[in-house]
Amino acid sequence: MLRNTALILSATLCFSSAAQSAESVAFFGITYLDSSLQTAELGQDPAELERIKMLEQMVREKFTENGYDLLDLTPVQDQLDATVNPAKCYGCDTRMATKLGADYSLVGEVQKVSNLILSMNLQMREAATGTMVKGRVVDIRNNTDESWQRGMRYILKTSFFKEDRGGTQ
Repeated sequence: MLRNTALILSATLCFSSAAQSAESVAFFGITYLDSSLQTAELGQDPAELERIKMLEQMVREKFTENGYDLLDLTPVQDQLDATVNPAKCYGCDTRMATKLGADYSLVGEVQKVSNLILSMNLQMREAATGTMVKGRVVDIRNNTDESWQRGMRYILKTSFFKEDRGGTQ
């Protein structure tokens, strides 16, 4: 009986310390920057705004699946709402992340140059220091759900969650 109690206590302590050691991330979303002639002439395409939401959901799911704790942004929502682009705000992302008690700040951008040329990036920085720990920029061709998903999957796979490739990464 003593042995079973010790095993249960040991398993509980291991589980508790693993749960407490999850790194926390303040994900401030993906900002859409559109300087394209198409939008200037024809107006905003609602499908592109839906694609931003799709990418944000993809990022949230991947980080959660990999054990990160995504924090609630409510305590800094007013400051976030007043920020045009959290990826380019002279460190306001890391200051907000620190205020939330996060280990990291995570921000992204999609920039549309034309219907055929888009660029996307995702950057993770230490909240305490502002040092970038992971990040990648990719250019994508074509303005479809599939091309946007492919671009973000590439960023996540090659910079954030590298898969084991038989010992070579």
